[in-house]
Amino acid sequence: MKDFIFITGASGIGKTTLANGLLKHYKTTCIEQHMIPEFISRDGVEEMTGELEERTCWENQVAMLLCFHRLGYKNIIATDIDDLRTADIPVVFKGYHYITIKLVCHDPEQIRRQMENRPNNGLIDYELQEKMNTKNLERKPLVNEVEIDVTEKTAEEVRIEAINMIDTFISELNYAYEKPPKELFYSWVFANGLR
Repeated sequence: MKDFIFITGASGIGKTTLANGLLKHYKTTCIEQHMIPEFISRDGVEEMTGELEERTCWENQVAMLLCFHRLGYKNIIATDIDDLRTADIPVVFKGYHYITIKLVCHDPEQIRRQMENRPNNGLIDYELQEKMNTKNLERKPLVNEVEIDVTEKTAEEVRIEAINMIDTFISELNYAYEKPPKELFYSWVFANGLR
């Protein structure tokens, strides 16, 4: 069993679909960034910036993850994380048994089709999505991070591959880690020159 299962990847690649499949399989809990309660400002006056909003979401999500872990939950699934925060996972969760599954795809049209068929009609920005995916394809895996290429795979095939990885992967607990430069990641806050 893992303490945490992180799922990352570009928008529309199938993170939520995989998270839901893993939740059904492991029967534990899943924490997504959109679950953070609504907030407008810290004091009712100060204007909320994108950077503060992202930081508030991230720190709330981390607090929720650690709370569930303290209560004895295992295989806690986390997704919908700003990609830039992927580099923080090895810092914040060092010493825990975790795996990060990075979904990638070599067929931009496949992701476009998946985005078009999203049930919640989320943000559809194909140009940005393609740039996000390219960054993910170029970036080497981090500590305890594995890749699943979803190209030409069904959601069920991706789910089975993820379960096999999770169940057999041995997490590194004590490692040296130097946080990579932020230019290797995309961010909905900073857009890192993607727009």
